[in-house]
Amino acid sequence: MSSIAYLGLGTMGRGMAANLARAGHDVTVWSRNPARAEGLEGVRVASSIAEAVEGREMVLYCLSDDAAVRAVVFGQDGLLASVRPETIVVDMSTISPALSDEEAAAFAERGVPFLDAPVFGSKGEAAAGGLWVVVGGDAAVFERVKPVFEAVSETVHHMGPQGSGARMKLVGNLVVAAQLEALGEALSLGRAAGLDLHRVLDVLHVTDFKSPIFDGVGPGVLAGDYSPSFALDLMLKDARLIQSFAGTLNVPVPGTDEVEGVLTEAVERGYGSENASALIKVVASRAGVDLADAPASV
Repeated sequence: MSSIAYLGLGTMGRGMAANLARAGHDVTVWSRNPARAEGLEGVRVASSIAEAVEGREMVLYCLSDDAAVRAVVFGQDGLLASVRPETIVVDMSTISPALSDEEAAAFAERGVPFLDAPVFGSKGEAAAGGLWVVVGGDAAVFERVKPVFEAVSETVHHMGPQGSGARMKLVGNLVVAAQLEALGEALSLGRAAGLDLHRVLDVLHVTDFKSPIFDGVGPGVLAGDYSPSFALDLMLKDARLIQSFAGTLNVPVPGTDEVEGVLTEAVERGYGSENASALIKVVASRAGVDLADAPASV
């Protein structure tokens, strides 16, 4: 078992820290909001980053965006100033590849091994230990950390050298955004055509184009339930990261461009703190239909 510092106890971090402790790892946690550690069993709570990482074999963190990562890593009394050489650092956040590369270079100067290892999944998967981890970095370092990843995940994928995980996360999130947009358009079209949307979801559940995203989001849309497991404003952040990343490679992403516009409108309408699926409310509104309270199948 490993001694681990876990930094950040937001929507994803709290579940991951809990599962690491349940797996028998020695876990110390730190959060900018200490109240988030309340009720978290089997961990020690540190009052500072320096205290959290002292004597730890590994440091993991999953933070909301580039600004949060920059503050925790590069800020005064941050991780870069506190971590000792040979301690393995793992960034599990969804951030720009450029910042991930900047982190890797800064840690390398201090002799600190670094992996970029963002995750697919949201609050439920984090709590259940069912995330999917995509990792970039040295293969030998990856093998040392793999048992730790397995404590929080369903599968773990070493994608290649440093930066590969951060890049794969944006590739995957492009697909997530496209599926949410497609579901919104399909349900809107089905409602306008007079179809029972519960039966539409029944078909989407069994076809060769079925998706766990359709299964997970669809019933909530029909119930008008947009309780957050992954906030819409974070998906807007990710869509903009995808656009920027694709731009650096001169790869058009017209589907993501469309979704970014829908997400922007959704935030402007006040849906930013709702689940990312709330973008479907904008899609339906543009189509002039109401998807909520669809009649139940008979």
